Amino acid sequence: MPDLVKTIVIIPTYNEIENVEAISRAVMSLKPIFDILFIDDNSPDGTAEKVKSLMTEFSGRIFLEQRNGKLGLGTAYIHGFKWAIEKDYDFAIEMDCDFSHDPNDLPRLLNACLDGSDLAIGSRYCRGGKVKNWPLDRILMSYFASIYVRLILFMGIKDTTAGFKCYRTEVLKKIKLDNITFKGYAFQICMKYATLRHGFKVKEIPITFIDRVYGESKMSTGIFKEAFFGVWKMRKMNL
Repeated sequence: MPDLVKTIVIIPTYNEIENVEAISRAVMSLKPIFDILFIDDNSPDGTAEKVKSLMTEFSGRIFLEQRNGKLGLGTAYIHGFKWAIEKDYDFAIEMDCDFSHDPNDLPRLLNACLDGSDLAIGSRYCRGGKVKNWPLDRILMSYFASIYVRLILFMGIKDTTAGFKCYRTEVLKKIKLDNITFKGYAFQICMKYATLRHGFKVKEIPITFIDRVYGESKMSTGIFKEAFFGVWKMRKMNL
């Protein structure tokens, strides 16, 4: 069954020259087959050029969408979701380029959806989930942020800010993607909230999250503020 479905792994990039080839080869080696769509925000380090060389090697399995500048993670994923729908993919997966998400977990997320879930979340905080190489203060901040979100939005999801997720594209067709303008953690929260509001089935799959080794984190104070205040806005949004 997995070989009969079309699955795209959407990976936003900005200055990921140290990771993009390795992550591509890791995904390309997997069974079942996963395609990759890179959304590059005009990386000055040559990330897009490296992807183009990989597109030649893995023709028809690696794709690239280039944008004019840093427009935010959320808008990159929405761009990718619309692309996946247009290309008739059955499943779309969000994944980071920096190996904080293990490519070997991709089949587990896909299988959860094939078994009946509409959204499968690679979760750090459900039973069996772990975080490695993060300082304690960041782990605590992330963990209690998820508790804060659950209390406000009444979400029964342990890892509300998780960014490693597999969607049935039927879910993405139902959500009003153009109404979601958040760029960081708030985007990840809002997509889960919208999925639940539409009555879709969500399942958390335990993963081990490992902090990046190469490249620089894109985290900022603005991303935290957007999420902190954004959850209140979500309750009134037309999703």
